[in-house]
Amino acid sequence: MSSTIVSLPDQATAALPKRSYLNNEYGLKSWLLTRDHKRIGILYLISITFFFFIGGAMAGLVRLELLTPQSDLLAADTYNKVFTMHGIVMIFLFLVPSVPGTFGNFFVPIMVGAKDLAFPKINLLSWYLNIIGGIMVLAALISGGVDTGWTFTTPLSTHYVNTHVITAGLAIFVTGFSSIFTGINIIVTVHRMRAPGMTWFRLPLFIWSNYAAAILMVLGTPVLAIALVLVVLERTIGIGVFDPTKGGDPLLFQHLFWFYSHPAVYIMILPGMGVISEVISTFSRKRIFGYTAVAFSSVAIAVFGFFVWEHHMFIMGVSSYSALVFSLLTMLVAVPSAIKIFNWAATLYKGSITFETPMLYAFGFMGLFTIGGLTGVFLGSLGMDVHLTETYFIVAHFHFVMVGGMLMAFLAGIHFWWPKITGRMYPENLSKLAALTTFIGFILTFFPQFILGYLGMPRRYAAYPPEFQVLNVLSTAGATVLGVGYLMPMLYLTWSLKYGKIAGPNPWQATGLEWQIQSPPLTENFVETPIIDYEAYDYEWLANKTRNEVHTVG
Repeated sequence: MSSTIVSLPDQATAALPKRSYLNNEYGLKSWLLTRDHKRIGILYLISITFFFFIGGAMAGLVRLELLTPQSDLLAADTYNKVFTMHGIVMIFLFLVPSVPGTFGNFFVPIMVGAKDLAFPKINLLSWYLNIIGGIMVLAALISGGVDTGWTFTTPLSTHYVNTHVITAGLAIFVTGFSSIFTGINIIVTVHRMRAPGMTWFRLPLFIWSNYAAAILMVLGTPVLAIALVLVVLERTIGIGVFDPTKGGDPLLFQHLFWFYSHPAVYIMILPGMGVISEVISTFSRKRIFGYTAVAFSSVAIAVFGFFVWEHHMFIMGVSSYSALVFSLLTMLVAVPSAIKIFNWAATLYKGSITFETPMLYAFGFMGLFTIGGLTGVFLGSLGMDVHLTETYFIVAHFHFVMVGGMLMAFLAGIHFWWPKITGRMYPENLSKLAALTTFIGFILTFFPQFILGYLGMPRRYAAYPPEFQVLNVLSTAGATVLGVGYLMPMLYLTWSLKYGKIAGPNPWQATGLEWQIQSPPLTENFVETPIIDYEAYDYEWLANKTRNEVHTVG
């Protein structure tokens, strides 16, 4: 008996698999009518990237307008339309579907050992509904826009504006069904289609995060849909749900809207937190510290998320007693988020850390999301909220959470799973430069807005006092750097599709089930149904598996 080392093929010179989900069928029809969850994930990736750059162009116009104290570039009403459409596009057409629609669609079935999502036809329908909603938003934009702000606040949206509120409201109603269908698919897949041996506490934390977000999608989205339908009905046939002259209550809309829209923050951020768990475990070569606590913190965030909506309404005449209760609940919802941050930091402690591009984006997420979360605690405090609400402090806080957090996590996921999705690597040095550029650009863009808000600059105005100009110029300069940071990945990832090195099945030496199959995956994901006999993030199991693959006994 002798033991022989068998060298693995050089990943730089290896060939792509002859058969994969990418070349199983050809032609536009095969993509537009596909039921393959991976192809639908790619469709989502293409569509949300398109909408991201439209929303980004709107943000660029806002920042250019704010270079000077007077409204020199855009008229005041045009400025209102631009920031409204920026918010609608970025939130409903990019942030909400970003991770669940792309990585959720692509990897949830693979990570649980299934061959597809539970309802493939409904999955394709969800993408088409998202596209239809996006086309309706673009139609509203081209035909004159909307100037209510992305929150559609009544009575402004029901009585006092003549822009395309109905088209935009119905567009979000349609995209809401897209979210609901995606959520149902994820919930049923996780419950019913896990591979043998894949117990709840062997699931990757990415699955826990997307499962919690899916619950929020299914329970919260119908409330927003109802609220927007009522706005449309009040505008068209004059029912008095929100009109106080007809017995309605304008605050009712605020309650309905924020009952969805605060949980929507967690619909956006929870899947991103799942991405960060995968990245940190992989590049520190350790199981996530306190796996169970991190898993249940996702569920806790989903539960608490439904009980904090009124902190958006502290200055709107709500009861002082209810304001005190919601202030306390706002403080409590920070706890499960803090559990994740502390446990990620504990995972890094004494880990074998490497600084690949996904890890750099994960570090960026941890820093920026922590700032965003802490400033959210400020805003949950009644005294601070009265001073800071409706100022640029709110803008900075929201963007630190959503852009600094969610978008950093999305970019971490793109770079982490790109080799699996395409089978090719990207230029590492250029991608690290993009991560650094994005981080610096973000800080330059949004940190001055905390100062502006604290000094009292109100948001949603095209003009401002001259003493605020220096900080606004700095913010606009940062936005330029940030735009470069976002454009770079689009260019080099596109380049890598043809010229990137062959990745091989597991370039990061990760433990997830998705890394144990070929890159790009087969249409059916697995040749045989996998049997799971190891814990999530078990690097000792991976080391033994690797040794068995490279040694043959003869």
